[in-house]
Parts: sequence; C-alpha cells; structure tokens
Amino acid sequence: MNFILRMLVSAAVIFGVAYLSGGWLLQVESPVAAVWAAVVLAVVNAFVRPVVKILSLPITILTLGLFALVVNALMIYLVAWIVPGVDTTGFLPTMIAAVIISAVTSLFTAAIDRD
Repeated sequence: MNFILRMLVSAAVIFGVAYLSGGWLLQVESPVAAVWAAVVLAVVNAFVRPVVKILSLPITILTLGLFALVVNALMIYLVAWIVPGVDTTGFLPTMIAAVIISAVTSLFTAAIDRD
C-alpha cells in the first residue's frame, strides 16, 4: 500500500510540474502518462541510477556533488525516452524539473513515512 501511495505522489508531482510550468520544464500529455512515468522512474532509480552513480563517482567528487544534478536530469531523459506521452524540452529545463521532482517527492514521502 505504501508503494502505491508513493507512486501516486510521484505521478502527481510529475504531472504538477508539467502542468504548472505550462510545458516549459516537462511535457506530459495525460495523468495516465504521469503514472507510467512515475513507475518507470521508480524502476530506473532502482536499477539504472546506482550504476550511473558509481560510474560517475570521480566526476561527482571533482564537481563537489553537482554532477548528481546531471544524473537526475539523465534519469528524467531516460524516462521521457521510454514512456510515450512524456517529453523533455531541453537540458536545463529537464535539470530544473528533476530537482523539483526530487525535492517535492522526497518531502511528501518523508511525510508519508512519518505516519
């Protein structure tokens, strides 16, 4: 049940970022596409992201952790490539969307786990 609630929160945040930015940060065609994007993002964060983080560890250390923002943006790019109905609009807007999605989803899941 907790996993489903997290996916719904993540989908709402993804759809909210796309809707509130007017498609400037991220373009999501429908709430169904946002749900699929949330599920794919969870899978990507579980399997692909750890490998990318290990491979990019030297450059992350050199940039004092700022390269982690690039890794977040790359994960959003991967989700947009996999899920039909989700599109990115450029690297900088995707990076901003990734930061917003990460921050808001973390806040909501922390509130859910606290209960």
